[in-house]
Amino acid sequence: MPVVPAAHGAESPWDAPGQGNPLLPGYAADPSIVHWQGRWYVFTTLDPWGDDRLGLWQSDNGRDWTFSTPDWPTKAAATSPTSGDAKVWAPSVVQGRDGRWWMYVSVGSEVWVGTAPTPAGPWRDANGGKPLIPANFIPGYHMIDAEAFIDDDGQAYLYWGSGLNWVNGHCFVVRLNPDMISFDGQPRDVTPGHYFEAPFMMKTGGRYFLMYSDGNTIAGTYQVRYAVGESPLGPFTEAPDNPLLATNADKQIISPGHHAVFRSGGQTYILYHRQGLPFPPADAAVLRQVVVDRLDVDANGLLRRVIPSHDAPVAGFAPHRTVGLTWRAVGGGDGLHGPARAGDDNYATLWKPAPGEAAVLTADLGAVRPIKESRLLPEYPTHVYHFRVEASDDGRTWKRITPDQTGHGSPIIVSHPVRARYLRLVFTGEAALWEWSLF
Repeated sequence: MPVVPAAHGAESPWDAPGQGNPLLPGYAADPSIVHWQGRWYVFTTLDPWGDDRLGLWQSDNGRDWTFSTPDWPTKAAATSPTSGDAKVWAPSVVQGRDGRWWMYVSVGSEVWVGTAPTPAGPWRDANGGKPLIPANFIPGYHMIDAEAFIDDDGQAYLYWGSGLNWVNGHCFVVRLNPDMISFDGQPRDVTPGHYFEAPFMMKTGGRYFLMYSDGNTIAGTYQVRYAVGESPLGPFTEAPDNPLLATNADKQIISPGHHAVFRSGGQTYILYHRQGLPFPPADAAVLRQVVVDRLDVDANGLLRRVIPSHDAPVAGFAPHRTVGLTWRAVGGGDGLHGPARAGDDNYATLWKPAPGEAAVLTADLGAVRPIKESRLLPEYPTHVYHFRVEASDDGRTWKRITPDQTGHGSPIIVSHPVRARYLRLVFTGEAALWEWSLF
């Protein structure tokens, strides 16, 4: 990781058009990222507060993402006599010395392990239908947030551990055997100062940087810290310039944490989640979004504090997302969730109809022109949406150009070759979009 000077610059607000963060169009958390054969794969927890499966986002350019859910793990498939009620959380995906891909994931407050020939799958359980680390493995602590690390010599290590009720987190580490599913020796407690959960190991300058999260994600105090050691097995001493990444209320960046680190275009980045906006009260659904920022080393070989951003400059990714034709929203009011939000190329802003308002989104392209398809990025890619597409030349007389549609995923692609100036989406039931792109 290169040493770089400090960088500062002006930045637009979180809800300005064209912002690059969040990176993914949806509510997701605890990201794990890999790059293989020219494609990016981001595995995530699905919000609110986990799901019965994981989310997988794939992209060839790092900007335009396609959503799916791997066949494994599921809450039903990864269960044991010691499992708790917790959902599927916190995947960590790495490639082993055998060339296969390995996933360590929290299900029911236990760590399970799966394997696949490619990051896209097919994934299957790798440990005979039982957890690698059961919930009662080390009593008094939460057996979640496992993170695998492959050292330069190919040796694999596994880190994990959290506390209970947002306190008393402990971090454990063990060396993995070449089979990636058995331990070489006994786990060690390597808990550094201010540790709560979400360990991530990175190596730079010949030293080992144990990074982790502290605080409470639903109280606005979540943050990333790190400690340094001479061995992947510790001991680790907390670095002096902590936290590495923390809430910036002025920017409305709340509770950043549970991260991964990756390289692209010769630069190192930190991928993490933060709270979706508007920040909810403590008893509301937990809705987080995945974002990316630079991670640099200072002249002393320590990590420079991360400046959390809304613009997501990532070398090696495409400069911009594919946004399609320019259009202007018609009707439906303005405000936090007004119709213009669906055409502003910003995954932090959401269109949804106000209570009592018709679930209709209208686009004016400025002139009659050919339009072959719509790409919808819905609020929840796992939900099912019902809608139709209508067209008009004058904004008054409308004709239906699709039958009733039932769609889920992200993007939802609808073919409708037509010449028109106006298009509108008419929803039946749930309606909410991050973006509506026309091509």
